[in-house]
Amino acid sequence: MINPLSRRTGNLAGFLACAGMLAFGYYLQFSAGLEPCPLCILQRIVLLATGIAFLVAAIHHPGRTGAAIYAGAISLCAVAGAAISARHVWIQHLPEDQRPSCGPSLDYMLSTLGPAKALGRILRGSGECGVVDWTLLSFSIPEWTLAAFLGFLVWGVFLARRD
Repeated sequence: MINPLSRRTGNLAGFLACAGMLAFGYYLQFSAGLEPCPLCILQRIVLLATGIAFLVAAIHHPGRTGAAIYAGAISLCAVAGAAISARHVWIQHLPEDQRPSCGPSLDYMLSTLGPAKALGRILRGSGECGVVDWTLLSFSIPEWTLAAFLGFLVWGVFLARRD
C-alpha cells in the first residue's frame, strides 16, 4: 500500500506538477498559438530539470542523507528557475520604452554565438520577453512560474526534512 504522506509520494507529486506545467506550456504553444520567448524556453528547460530531479528522487526513494542530496538538486534547479522567472517578470514590468529591443531567434543565437554567449544574451531578455500574451487571475505566465519554482523549493526541502 502506498503511504500518501511518504517522501516517495511527495517527490512523485512534485514531478507530476512539473510535468503538468510543461504540458500546459505546450498546450498554450501548440493549441492557443502562443510562441514562447527565449526566457520562456529557459524556464521550460529548468522546469524539466526540476521534474527529473523529483522523479529520480521518487524512483530511488533514498534515506535521509540521499533525500538531502536530492533536495539540494531540486533546490538548485528551483532557485535557477526562480531567478530566470524573476528576470522575466522584471522585464514584463518595465515601461515599454525601456524594454530591450527584440532579438534574433534562439536557434540563430545558438548557432552563431555558441551556448555560453547565447545564454548571456537570452538572460538579458528581449522585447518579446516583455509582452504579456496570457494571464490567469491577472498574473502572467512568468509570474505563475516564479511562484511555482518557489513552491518547488519549499516542497523539496520539506520532503527532505520528513522522517
